[in-house]
Amino acid sequence: MRTWLVLGSLALLVGTAASAQVSSPVPLGIEARESAGFAKGRFHELDQLPDWGGIWFMTFDRGPDAPPPSQPKLKGEYLEKWEEWRAEVLANNGIERRPRGNCAPPGLPRIMQLPQYPYEFLFTPGRVTINQEAWMQTRTIWTDGREHPPLEELDPTYHGHSIGHWEGDTLVVDTIGIWDELEIGEGGTHSDQFRLVERIHLSEDDPDILVNEMTMTDPLALEEPWEVTVRYRRDRHGTLIEFQCAQNDRNPVDEDGYTLYE
Repeated sequence: MRTWLVLGSLALLVGTAASAQVSSPVPLGIEARESAGFAKGRFHELDQLPDWGGIWFMTFDRGPDAPPPSQPKLKGEYLEKWEEWRAEVLANNGIERRPRGNCAPPGLPRIMQLPQYPYEFLFTPGRVTINQEAWMQTRTIWTDGREHPPLEELDPTYHGHSIGHWEGDTLVVDTIGIWDELEIGEGGTHSDQFRLVERIHLSEDDPDILVNEMTMTDPLALEEPWEVTVRYRRDRHGTLIEFQCAQNDRNPVDEDGYTLYE
């Protein structure tokens, strides 16, 4: 009788172990302790990161003697398209024909350069989340050690695919897969080879200023890397509010695209 009980217990243990082995999901290519999907027990690590609490508004502290903002140096067909765009805008009294609806978000890189609506940065294990009040956009930066998928496997999106890592107190973000219909600069576009690298950190002179050093490259569309630095000022106690963008369907437009005010 005792022998049968021992054998039965062993069989139960083996079955339980096998069941546990099958039911424990481990993400392919990522160690479980590094994955954003296994955050339990890792929140204490966030205390080691810099303090980016509150919300952040883009600032205009360039100074009276600062040069105007730089523009990307386009080349080839992308320069030709920009010249056609510029000629059309000038001929149309500065009115730009948009390929998307007015309620469509700008996407990267322009979503990080909005002067009116604030940003919020959330730290959780394996990712940094950026909430943008305008269009209530959410951007995910993976910090769990994953790499970019092959570019041909990515569906182009407004925010692309972002991976990041910390170098001291600086968050370094690398983004590819940004939709090539989105603008860079004033009226310019880019190819599917466009890449954005950001170095985001608190200012050495003012802990309530966040600096985003953006470097953009594109072997097909840009003559040289385009560098833009954006600064944001902190509101420690502010919160984001809801943003609902609806197309203005009260005023129709004529066949030339001009609004018919009534």
